[in-house]
Amino acid sequence: QVQLVESGGGSVQAGGSRRLSCVSSGYTDNKTFMTWFRQTPGKEREGVAALYINTGATYYADSVAGRFTTSRDNSKNTLYLQMDRLKSEDSAVYFCAAGATIWTGWTSRDAYKYWGQGTQVTVSS
Repeated sequence: QVQLVESGGGSVQAGGSRRLSCVSSGYTDNKTFMTWFRQTPGKEREGVAALYINTGATYYADSVAGRFTTSRDNSKNTLYLQMDRLKSEDSAVYFCAAGATIWTGWTSRDAYKYWGQGTQVTVSS
């Protein structure tokens, strides 16, 4: 059984930093993406940062490129999202997801089979 568990959310001031973690268990498909999504009330869930497990290649939405960095510690089965220079518009529930392939691409939420429960990040200005 695959489980994804996020942690690290909380409140932070604009301009600050926060690191999220996503521990995976039971997930072994390396030819897929692990991705961070975020969602605010009334909006679609948006992919912000992805990592292709087999190669470690990373991809970012334009809205976070240059400020967010995703990485993975394979020995700990943990995906990270380092968020720097945070803005109020980064406030959202952040989810990690796994299962998209190079054929589906990383940005579509429908491409993911596994999801974590989410962790809230609130950025105050």
